[in-house]
Amino acid sequence: MELKNIVTPNNRARVRRSWLKKTLMAIVASVIVCLMLLFMTPWGIDLRTNLAEMVINTQHREWAWLLVGAEKRDDMVNKMQKQIDVWGVDKQHDGLIKLDKRKRTASELIKVVDIQDEIHKIPTWRGKKMYVYDPRTIRLVTTSHKQEGEKITDMVKRTGALAGVNGGAFDDPQGLGNGFAPIGFLMSGGKVILTEYDGSVKQHVVGFTKNGILKIGLYSIDELIKDGVTDAAFWKPRIIEDGKGLITSGDGGAGRDPRTALCQTGNGTIIFLVIDGRQPGHSMGATLKEVQDIFLSEGCMNAGFLDGGASSELVADGKLQTKPASRYGERRLPDGFLVLADPSSYKPDNMWEGLTKIDAGGAYDNPGFQQEQAKLRAKAEHNSSPPKPTATHKPQAGKVLDQPPATTPRTSPPSPTPTKGKSTAKPTPSSSPNEDRTSSAKK
Repeated sequence: MELKNIVTPNNRARVRRSWLKKTLMAIVASVIVCLMLLFMTPWGIDLRTNLAEMVINTQHREWAWLLVGAEKRDDMVNKMQKQIDVWGVDKQHDGLIKLDKRKRTASELIKVVDIQDEIHKIPTWRGKKMYVYDPRTIRLVTTSHKQEGEKITDMVKRTGALAGVNGGAFDDPQGLGNGFAPIGFLMSGGKVILTEYDGSVKQHVVGFTKNGILKIGLYSIDELIKDGVTDAAFWKPRIIEDGKGLITSGDGGAGRDPRTALCQTGNGTIIFLVIDGRQPGHSMGATLKEVQDIFLSEGCMNAGFLDGGASSELVADGKLQTKPASRYGERRLPDGFLVLADPSSYKPDNMWEGLTKIDAGGAYDNPGFQQEQAKLRAKAEHNSSPPKPTATHKPQAGKVLDQPPATTPRTSPPSPTPTKGKSTAKPTPSSSPNEDRTSSAKK
Protein backbone atom coordinates (compact mmCIF):
# COMPACT_ATOMS: atom_id res chain seq x y z
CA MET A 1 0.00 0.00 0.00
CA GLU A 2 1.45 3.37 -1.06
CA LEU A 3 1.61 6.04 1.66
CA LYS A 4 1.41 9.69 0.71
CA ASN A 5 2.25 12.76 2.80
CA ILE A 6 -0.90 14.61 3.58
CA VAL A 7 -0.40 18.41 3.73
CA THR A 8 -2.90 20.11 5.96
CA PRO A 9 -3.27 23.82 6.84
CA ASN A 10 -1.86 23.07 10.29
CA ASN A 11 1.22 21.43 8.76
CA ARG A 12 1.79 24.40 6.49
CA ALA A 13 1.50 26.77 9.45
CA ARG A 14 4.03 24.72 11.44
CA VAL A 15 6.46 24.72 8.51
CA ARG A 16 6.14 28.50 8.12
CA ARG A 17 6.71 29.05 11.85
CA SER A 18 9.70 26.75 11.83
CA TRP A 19 11.19 28.53 8.80
CA LEU A 20 10.60 31.96 10.35
CA LYS A 21 12.14 30.86 13.66
CA LYS A 22 15.25 29.50 11.93
CA THR A 23 15.61 32.67 9.85
CA LEU A 24 15.34 34.92 12.90
CA MET A 25 17.87 32.83 14.79
CA ALA A 26 20.28 33.01 11.84
CA ILE A 27 19.87 36.79 11.67
CA VAL A 28 20.44 37.21 15.41
CA ALA A 29 23.50 34.96 15.29
CA SER A 30 24.91 36.93 12.34
CA VAL A 31 24.38 40.23 14.16
CA ILE A 32 26.09 38.90 17.29
CA VAL A 33 29.08 37.66 15.28
CA CYS A 34 29.38 40.99 13.42
CA LEU A 35 29.21 42.97 16.66
CA MET A 36 31.87 40.77 18.22
CA LEU A 37 34.13 41.31 15.21
CA LEU A 38 33.54 45.07 15.23
CA PHE A 39 33.96 45.65 18.96
CA MET A 40 36.26 42.86 20.13
CA THR A 41 38.94 42.56 17.43
CA PRO A 42 41.71 44.97 16.34
CA TRP A 43 40.39 44.71 12.78
CA GLY A 44 36.92 45.77 13.88
CA ILE A 45 38.21 48.68 15.97
CA ASP A 46 40.26 49.97 13.03
CA LEU A 47 37.27 49.65 10.70
CA ARG A 48 34.99 51.59 13.06
CA THR A 49 37.62 54.30 13.50
CA ASN A 50 38.09 54.67 9.74
CA LEU A 51 34.33 54.86 9.19
CA ALA A 52 34.04 57.45 11.97
CA GLU A 53 36.74 59.57 10.29
CA MET A 54 34.74 59.49 7.07
CA VAL A 55 31.52 60.50 8.84
CA ILE A 56 33.32 63.33 10.69
CA ASN A 57 34.28 64.77 7.30
CA THR A 58 30.67 65.01 6.15
CA GLN A 59 27.70 67.19 7.06
CA HIS A 60 26.67 64.59 9.63
CA ARG A 61 29.70 64.33 11.90
CA GLU A 62 27.49 64.07 14.98
CA TRP A 63 26.50 60.53 13.90
CA ALA A 64 30.08 59.33 14.30
CA TRP A 65 29.21 58.55 17.94
CA LEU A 66 27.34 55.46 16.72
CA LEU A 67 30.68 54.03 15.63
CA VAL A 68 33.07 55.14 18.37
CA GLY A 69 30.99 56.88 21.04
CA ALA A 70 30.48 60.60 21.63
CA GLU A 71 33.58 61.08 23.77
CA LYS A 72 35.97 59.49 21.30
CA ARG A 73 34.29 61.31 18.40
CA ASP A 74 34.89 64.68 20.06
CA ASP A 75 38.45 63.66 20.88
CA MET A 76 39.06 62.67 17.24
CA VAL A 77 37.69 66.01 16.00
CA ASN A 78 39.85 68.02 18.42
CA LYS A 79 43.01 66.07 17.57
CA MET A 80 42.36 66.49 13.86
CA GLN A 81 41.91 70.24 14.18
CA LYS A 82 45.06 70.65 16.27
CA GLN A 83 47.13 68.52 13.90
CA ILE A 84 45.95 70.48 10.86
CA ASP A 85 46.86 73.77 12.55
CA VAL A 86 50.32 72.40 13.35
CA TRP A 87 50.82 71.43 9.69
CA GLY A 88 49.92 74.97 8.60
CA VAL A 89 51.99 77.05 11.07
CA ASP A 90 55.45 77.20 9.48
CA LYS A 91 55.99 79.61 6.61
CA GLN A 92 57.00 78.03 3.33
CA HIS A 93 60.16 79.18 1.54
CA ASP A 94 59.00 80.65 -1.76
CA GLY A 95 62.58 80.90 -3.04
CA LEU A 96 62.67 77.12 -3.51
CA ILE A 97 60.34 77.50 -6.49
CA LYS A 98 62.16 78.38 -9.74
CA LEU A 99 59.35 79.26 -12.12
CA ASP A 100 59.69 78.21 -15.75
CA LYS A 101 58.57 81.44 -17.48
CA ARG A 102 58.67 80.30 -21.09
CA LYS A 103 55.70 81.47 -23.17
CA ARG A 104 53.13 78.83 -24.02
CA THR A 105 50.15 78.70 -26.34
CA ALA A 106 46.71 77.86 -24.97
CA SER A 107 47.09 74.26 -26.16
CA GLU A 108 50.36 73.95 -24.25
CA LEU A 109 49.12 75.30 -20.91
CA ILE A 110 47.36 72.23 -19.51
CA LYS A 111 47.33 68.44 -19.72
CA VAL A 112 44.67 66.17 -18.19
CA VAL A 113 45.26 62.46 -17.54
CA ASP A 114 43.29 59.62 -15.96
CA ILE A 115 44.55 58.21 -12.68
CA GLN A 116 43.53 55.37 -10.39
CA ASP A 117 44.68 53.52 -7.30
CA GLU A 118 47.68 51.40 -8.31
CA ILE A 119 48.33 49.88 -4.88
CA HIS A 120 45.29 47.66 -4.38
CA LYS A 121 44.34 44.83 -6.73
CA ILE A 122 40.86 46.30 -7.05
CA PRO A 123 41.26 50.12 -7.29
CA THR A 124 39.66 51.96 -4.38
CA TRP A 125 39.61 55.29 -6.23
CA ARG A 126 39.66 56.85 -9.69
CA GLY A 127 40.01 60.43 -10.85
CA LYS A 128 41.85 62.99 -12.96
CA LYS A 129 45.19 64.76 -12.74
CA MET A 130 45.66 68.12 -14.45
CA TYR A 131 49.05 69.76 -15.06
CA VAL A 132 49.06 73.56 -15.40
CA TYR A 133 52.45 74.60 -16.75
CA ASP A 134 52.12 78.34 -16.05
CA PRO A 135 50.62 79.06 -12.59
CA ARG A 136 50.20 82.74 -13.52
CA THR A 137 47.22 81.73 -15.66
CA ILE A 138 45.22 80.53 -12.63
CA ARG A 139 42.55 82.86 -11.24
CA LEU A 140 39.95 82.56 -8.50
CA VAL A 141 36.64 83.12 -10.27
CA THR A 142 33.54 83.93 -8.20
CA THR A 143 29.87 83.40 -8.92
CA SER A 144 28.14 85.87 -11.21
CA HIS A 145 24.68 85.05 -9.88
CA LYS A 146 22.74 87.00 -7.29
CA GLN A 147 22.02 85.08 -4.09
CA GLU A 148 23.34 81.75 -5.38
CA GLY A 149 26.51 80.02 -6.48
CA GLU A 150 27.44 78.98 -10.00
CA LYS A 151 28.41 75.64 -11.53
CA ILE A 152 32.07 75.31 -12.52
CA THR A 153 31.02 74.32 -16.06
CA ASP A 154 29.10 77.60 -16.31
CA MET A 155 32.06 79.59 -14.92
CA VAL A 156 34.39 78.01 -17.49
CA LYS A 157 31.97 78.73 -20.33
CA ARG A 158 31.31 82.31 -19.18
CA THR A 159 34.96 83.25 -18.84
CA GLY A 160 36.30 81.27 -21.77
CA ALA A 161 38.61 79.37 -19.40
CA LEU A 162 40.57 76.33 -20.50
CA ALA A 163 39.72 74.38 -17.35
CA GLY A 164 38.59 74.74 -13.76
CA VAL A 165 38.18 73.00 -10.41
CA ASN A 166 36.04 73.75 -7.36
CA GLY A 167 37.47 76.21 -4.84
CA GLY A 168 37.10 77.08 -1.16
CA ALA A 169 34.73 76.32 1.70
CA PHE A 170 31.11 77.41 1.97
CA ASP A 171 28.25 77.03 4.42
CA ASP A 172 26.08 74.16 3.21
CA PRO A 173 22.90 73.55 5.26
CA GLN A 174 21.71 69.93 5.04
CA GLY A 175 24.12 69.41 2.13
CA LEU A 176 21.57 71.33 0.04
CA GLY A 177 22.98 74.85 0.24
CA ASN A 178 22.82 77.33 -2.63
CA GLY A 179 26.59 77.88 -2.77
CA PHE A 180 26.38 81.56 -1.88
CA ALA A 181 27.87 81.63 1.61
CA PRO A 182 31.69 81.35 1.48
CA ILE A 183 33.50 80.48 4.70
CA GLY A 184 36.63 82.39 5.65
CA PHE A 185 37.52 84.77 2.82
CA LEU A 186 37.87 85.21 -0.95
CA MET A 187 40.53 87.14 -2.88
CA SER A 188 40.48 87.64 -6.65
CA GLY A 189 42.55 89.90 -8.86
CA GLY A 190 44.32 91.36 -5.84
CA LYS A 191 41.06 92.41 -4.20
CA VAL A 192 39.51 91.09 -1.01
CA ILE A 193 36.04 90.12 -2.20
CA LEU A 194 34.76 88.97 1.18
CA THR A 195 36.16 88.11 4.61
CA GLU A 196 34.76 87.05 7.95
CA TYR A 197 37.67 88.49 9.92
CA ASP A 198 39.92 91.52 9.92
CA GLY A 199 43.29 91.45 8.20
CA SER A 200 45.32 90.36 11.23
CA VAL A 201 43.55 87.03 11.86
CA LYS A 202 45.34 83.96 10.48
CA GLN A 203 43.27 81.62 8.34
CA HIS A 204 44.03 78.47 6.36
CA VAL A 205 44.93 79.66 2.88
CA VAL A 206 45.18 78.25 -0.63
CA GLY A 207 46.23 80.95 -3.07
CA PHE A 208 48.59 82.29 -5.71
CA THR A 209 50.88 85.30 -5.85
CA LYS A 210 51.07 87.56 -8.89
CA ASN A 211 54.33 85.75 -9.75
CA GLY A 212 52.68 82.32 -9.72
CA ILE A 213 53.82 80.99 -6.34
CA LEU A 214 51.35 78.67 -4.61
CA LYS A 215 50.80 79.70 -0.97
CA ILE A 216 49.38 77.13 1.45
CA GLY A 217 49.18 77.32 5.24
CA LEU A 218 48.10 79.67 8.02
CA TYR A 219 48.33 83.31 6.90
CA SER A 220 46.51 86.54 7.66
CA ILE A 221 45.11 88.66 4.85
CA ASP A 222 47.65 91.35 5.75
CA GLU A 223 50.44 88.79 5.21
CA LEU A 224 48.93 87.66 1.92
CA ILE A 225 48.78 91.18 0.57
CA LYS A 226 52.36 91.82 1.68
CA ASP A 227 53.51 88.63 -0.08
CA GLY A 228 51.76 89.63 -3.31
CA VAL A 229 48.94 87.07 -3.18
CA THR A 230 46.18 88.02 -5.64
CA ASP A 231 43.83 85.01 -5.73
CA ALA A 232 43.03 82.89 -2.68
CA ALA A 233 40.36 81.11 -0.65
CA PHE A 234 39.99 79.27 2.65
CA TRP A 235 40.63 75.51 2.90
CA LYS A 236 42.98 72.99 4.46
CA PRO A 237 45.07 71.04 5.32
CA ARG A 238 48.57 71.56 3.98
CA ILE A 239 50.26 68.17 3.55
CA ILE A 240 53.61 69.02 1.94
CA GLU A 241 55.87 71.90 3.01
CA ASP A 242 59.12 72.72 1.21
CA GLY A 243 59.24 69.23 -0.29
CA LYS A 244 58.61 67.43 3.00
CA GLY A 245 55.54 65.27 3.59
CA LEU A 246 53.77 66.30 6.79
CA ILE A 247 51.77 63.09 7.29
CA THR A 248 54.39 60.81 8.81
CA SER A 249 52.14 58.13 10.33
CA GLY A 250 48.67 56.80 9.63
CA ASP A 251 46.53 57.89 6.70
CA GLY A 252 45.99 61.51 7.76
CA GLY A 253 42.96 60.90 10.00
CA ALA A 254 40.28 62.04 7.57
CA GLY A 255 39.05 58.75 6.17
CA ARG A 256 38.43 58.00 2.49
CA ASP A 257 36.50 60.66 0.57
CA PRO A 258 36.26 62.55 -2.73
CA ARG A 259 39.23 64.95 -2.89
CA THR A 260 40.30 68.08 -4.73
CA ALA A 261 43.96 68.83 -4.08
CA LEU A 262 46.81 70.81 -5.64
CA CYS A 263 50.57 71.11 -5.43
CA GLN A 264 53.46 73.00 -7.01
CA THR A 265 56.64 71.39 -8.27
CA GLY A 266 60.10 72.94 -8.13
CA ASN A 267 59.78 74.41 -11.65
CA GLY A 268 56.43 76.03 -10.81
CA THR A 269 54.08 73.56 -12.48
CA ILE A 270 50.75 73.23 -10.66
CA ILE A 271 49.16 69.80 -10.41
CA PHE A 272 45.46 69.57 -9.61
CA LEU A 273 44.16 66.22 -8.41
CA VAL A 274 40.42 65.46 -8.40
CA ILE A 275 39.45 62.04 -7.06
CA ASP A 276 35.89 60.73 -7.21
CA GLY A 277 34.40 59.09 -4.15
CA ARG A 278 31.36 57.71 -2.30
CA GLN A 279 30.45 55.65 -5.39
CA PRO A 280 30.79 51.89 -4.79
CA GLY A 281 31.85 50.09 -7.94
CA HIS A 282 33.48 53.23 -9.34
CA SER A 283 35.48 55.05 -6.68
CA MET A 284 35.30 55.20 -2.89
CA GLY A 285 37.71 58.15 -2.54
CA ALA A 286 41.28 58.64 -1.33
CA THR A 287 42.94 59.28 2.02
CA LEU A 288 45.07 62.34 2.74
CA LYS A 289 48.19 60.16 2.83
CA GLU A 290 47.46 58.65 -0.58
CA VAL A 291 47.21 62.14 -2.08
CA GLN A 292 50.44 63.17 -0.35
CA ASP A 293 52.26 60.15 -1.77
CA ILE A 294 51.09 60.97 -5.31
CA PHE A 295 52.34 64.54 -5.00
CA LEU A 296 55.68 63.53 -3.48
CA SER A 297 56.25 61.16 -6.41
CA GLU A 298 55.77 64.17 -8.71
CA GLY A 299 58.43 66.22 -6.90
CA CYS A 300 55.95 68.67 -5.35
CA MET A 301 57.33 71.29 -2.97
CA ASN A 302 54.08 72.50 -1.40
CA ALA A 303 50.66 70.84 -1.45
CA GLY A 304 47.23 71.01 0.15
CA PHE A 305 43.53 70.64 -0.47
CA LEU A 306 40.55 72.56 -1.77
CA ASP A 307 36.97 71.77 -0.78
CA GLY A 308 36.14 68.10 -1.29
CA GLY A 309 33.21 65.77 -0.87
CA ALA A 310 30.27 66.34 -3.20
CA SER A 311 31.87 69.57 -4.47
CA SER A 312 34.94 67.88 -5.99
CA GLU A 313 35.05 68.24 -9.77
CA LEU A 314 37.26 69.08 -12.73
CA VAL A 315 36.10 70.73 -15.95
CA ALA A 316 38.25 70.75 -19.11
CA ASP A 317 37.59 70.86 -22.86
CA GLY A 318 34.25 72.47 -22.04
CA LYS A 319 32.83 69.51 -20.13
CA LEU A 320 32.82 67.87 -16.74
CA GLN A 321 35.65 65.34 -16.60
CA THR A 322 34.95 63.73 -13.22
CA LYS A 323 31.93 62.15 -11.51
CA PRO A 324 30.86 64.31 -8.54
CA ALA A 325 29.29 62.55 -5.58
CA SER A 326 26.58 65.20 -5.37
CA ARG A 327 23.11 63.72 -5.10
CA TYR A 328 21.65 66.07 -7.70
CA GLY A 329 24.56 66.41 -10.10
CA GLU A 330 26.98 69.31 -10.43
CA ARG A 331 26.69 71.77 -7.54
CA ARG A 332 26.39 75.54 -7.32
CA LEU A 333 29.57 76.95 -5.77
CA PRO A 334 30.72 80.41 -4.65
CA ASP A 335 34.09 80.16 -6.43
CA GLY A 336 36.55 78.02 -8.33
CA PHE A 337 40.14 78.08 -9.54
CA LEU A 338 40.13 78.45 -13.33
CA VAL A 339 42.90 78.39 -15.93
CA LEU A 340 42.65 81.23 -18.46
CA ALA A 341 44.76 81.75 -21.56
CA ASP A 342 44.47 85.49 -20.86
CA PRO A 343 44.05 85.84 -17.07
CA SER A 344 43.99 89.65 -17.27
CA SER A 345 40.68 89.42 -19.16
CA TYR A 346 38.78 88.32 -16.06
CA LYS A 347 37.32 91.05 -13.88
CA PRO A 348 36.19 89.72 -10.48
CA ASP A 349 32.50 89.66 -9.67
CA ASN A 350 31.45 90.66 -6.16
CA MET A 351 27.84 89.60 -5.73
CA TRP A 352 28.17 90.03 -1.94
CA GLU A 353 29.00 93.74 -2.01
CA GLY A 354 26.58 95.78 0.09
CA LEU A 355 24.80 92.75 1.57
CA THR A 356 24.10 92.70 5.29
CA LYS A 357 22.85 89.09 5.28
CA ILE A 358 23.96 86.06 3.30
CA ASP A 359 21.35 83.33 2.85
CA ALA A 360 23.11 79.96 2.58
CA GLY A 361 19.98 78.31 1.22
CA GLY A 362 18.86 74.77 1.95
CA ALA A 363 16.12 72.33 1.00
CA TYR A 364 13.64 75.10 0.25
CA ASP A 365 15.63 76.52 -2.70
CA ASN A 366 17.61 73.52 -3.95
CA PRO A 367 16.37 72.72 -7.50
CA GLY A 368 17.25 69.03 -7.33
CA PHE A 369 15.53 68.56 -3.97
CA GLN A 370 12.43 70.45 -5.11
CA GLN A 371 12.14 68.35 -8.27
CA GLU A 372 12.47 65.20 -6.17
CA GLN A 373 9.74 66.39 -3.83
CA ALA A 374 7.49 67.28 -6.76
CA LYS A 375 7.80 63.73 -8.08
CA LEU A 376 6.99 62.30 -4.64
CA ARG A 377 3.91 64.53 -4.37
CA ALA A 378 2.76 63.49 -7.83
CA LYS A 379 3.21 59.85 -6.92
CA ALA A 380 1.31 60.33 -3.66
CA GLU A 381 -1.55 62.05 -5.48
CA HIS A 382 -1.70 59.24 -8.03
CA ASN A 383 -1.72 56.51 -5.37
CA SER A 384 -4.39 58.27 -3.32
CA SER A 385 -6.79 58.92 -6.24
CA PRO A 386 -10.22 57.22 -5.80
CA PRO A 387 -10.72 53.92 -7.68
CA LYS A 388 -13.02 53.82 -10.68
CA PRO A 389 -16.61 52.65 -9.88
CA THR A 390 -17.30 48.99 -10.59
CA ALA A 391 -20.24 46.68 -10.10
CA THR A 392 -18.98 45.68 -6.68
CA HIS A 393 -17.40 48.91 -5.46
CA LYS A 394 -18.60 52.48 -5.20
CA PRO A 395 -16.59 55.48 -3.98
CA GLN A 396 -17.76 56.76 -0.61
CA ALA A 397 -19.30 60.19 -0.75
CA GLY A 398 -17.48 62.81 1.27
CA LYS A 399 -14.26 60.78 1.74
CA VAL A 400 -11.21 63.01 2.19
CA LEU A 401 -8.15 61.86 0.24
CA ASP A 402 -4.67 61.89 1.72
CA GLN A 403 -2.86 65.15 1.12
CA PRO A 404 0.62 65.29 -0.45
CA PRO A 405 3.49 66.29 1.84
CA ALA A 406 3.85 70.02 2.36
CA THR A 407 6.79 71.90 0.85
CA THR A 408 9.66 72.43 3.26
CA PRO A 409 9.11 75.85 4.87
CA ARG A 410 11.65 78.52 4.08
CA THR A 411 13.84 79.61 6.92
CA SER A 412 16.59 82.18 6.92
CA PRO A 413 19.88 81.85 8.81
CA PRO A 414 20.59 84.24 11.65
CA SER A 415 21.65 87.71 10.63
CA PRO A 416 25.48 87.77 10.43
CA THR A 417 27.72 90.22 12.18
CA PRO A 418 29.17 92.85 9.81
CA THR A 419 32.86 92.27 9.08
CA LYS A 420 35.43 94.85 9.92
CA GLY A 421 36.65 96.84 6.98
CA LYS A 422 36.52 94.31 4.13
CA SER A 423 32.93 93.20 3.70
CA THR A 424 29.50 93.99 5.05
CA ALA A 425 28.26 90.41 4.92
CA LYS A 426 29.29 87.36 6.89
CA PRO A 427 28.27 83.79 6.09
CA THR A 428 26.40 81.88 8.74
CA PRO A 429 28.97 79.61 10.45
CA SER A 430 28.47 75.88 10.64
CA SER A 431 30.69 72.85 11.20
CA SER A 432 33.58 71.98 8.87
CA PRO A 433 35.25 68.66 8.03
CA ASN A 434 38.40 69.85 9.74
CA GLU A 435 37.16 72.37 12.26
CA ASP A 436 33.87 73.50 13.82
CA ARG A 437 32.41 74.64 10.49
CA THR A 438 31.80 72.78 7.25
CA SER A 439 31.44 73.16 3.56
CA SER A 440 30.04 70.95 1.13
CA ALA A 441 29.82 67.45 1.81
CA LYS A 442 29.26 66.31 2.49
CA LYS A 443 28.30 67.27 1.28
